[in-house]
Amino acid sequence: MKRLFCAALLAGATWTTVAGVAAADDNPWMIRGRVIGVMPSESADLSVAGAALGGSVDISDEYVPELDITYFFNKNIAAELILATTQHDVTATNVEAVAGADVKLGDVWVLPPTLTLQYHFDNGGKFKPYVGAGINATLFYNEDEGATADSIDYDPSFGPALQIGFDYDLDGVPGGWAFNADVKKIWINSDVTVNFTSALGATVKADVDINPTVVGLGFGYKF
Repeated sequence: MKRLFCAALLAGATWTTVAGVAAADDNPWMIRGRVIGVMPSESADLSVAGAALGGSVDISDEYVPELDITYFFNKNIAAELILATTQHDVTATNVEAVAGADVKLGDVWVLPPTLTLQYHFDNGGKFKPYVGAGINATLFYNEDEGATADSIDYDPSFGPALQIGFDYDLDGVPGGWAFNADVKKIWINSDVTVNFTSALGATVKADVDINPTVVGLGFGYKF
């Protein structure tokens, strides 16, 4: 009876360990926290009443925390939702209507949730690279027009996104902690309307490409 009891305890412990490993390995959710640098590659076409106006735009680089949530359909295929918001200073540069001067246009908050479908190269080692592609929807809010313009308005943007990165397993167990590095290219375009009635007696339209590169470093936890 004693031997039977010990065998039952051993079998139970073994099953609990196997089940725990399987559960950790099969759990599809991963959460990452990163610090990201958002570096626009900006350009703009300015116009007044449909006529081209010389000038362009400068948008500041920004660094903020970011959260992303990943769901693994299997060990190779996953979907990732990236969440962050940034505040950027905006300047119209070399504006022809004011003798080529720069005009500060205040700042704007940008909310660009991005959803990517990823392929993870899982070779059983600690280093796990991945690539991804998806879509981005960008909303602009809390626009500050600056001291010169009367008002400013940014249209929402929808565009593609590409991604490359890797996770590096830190604890050697299914699930658990990983170091993450990630680079994305996001295509963002907005039609911007700047009311310069008081300063110039005109409204300026700008077709603005923002197209940031987003570089992130951080840590993730797979449940």
